Amino acid sequence: MTVQSEIERHTRELVKMAPSGLFYALHFRFALPLMHYHSYPRDWTDRYTERAYALRDPVILWGFGNSGTARWSDIELPDPENIIGQAREFGMNYGFVVATGSIKSRTIASAARADREFTQSEITQFAETIETMHRLVEPPGSLSAAQIEALALIAGGDRHAAAAAKLGISESALKARLAAARTNLKARTTVEAIQRARNYKLL
Repeated sequence: MTVQSEIERHTRELVKMAPSGLFYALHFRFALPLMHYHSYPRDWTDRYTERAYALRDPVILWGFGNSGTARWSDIELPDPENIIGQAREFGMNYGFVVATGSIKSRTIASAARADREFTQSEITQFAETIETMHRLVEPPGSLSAAQIEALALIAGGDRHAAAAAKLGISESALKARLAAARTNLKARTTVEAIQRARNYKLL
């Protein structure tokens, strides 16, 4: 099973746990997450995006400043835009936030429902799934310069023979570099490796 299919499976599990919607942002790096998803109501998402609430959302701010979990009702951070209050207009009356990972590669997630507070066991189950997803897409520390060169040439459209010639190595040596890059990136194919390297800002 590929990393992508594993993430999709876990996402389906999370959706079942969050009747009024959820979001996750896995591994914030360079101010953007490597992977993200949300299922909040469309009208709320439009308002949230248009007003750039992510910059002032106490749920997100809590996630960057803390690790673990917290119910929205327990977050004691300023909310001058009344973002949590506005969310209730869209059936998001109760929720919680999950934050994990180092500050250089932070994962933040949240879930909502309309009818009641989430139980601690529900929060724990959701948080454990997020932690699993965080580990699944853990970016590699780095690729070697040789692996990056090989991936970059293939990404640029060169075939194996042409790429090997440009690098002054044999085609089998090129394939070995590509295989090593795939392993480091937990990718099944070279195309997937190239995409993941781009997502991780390694290419």
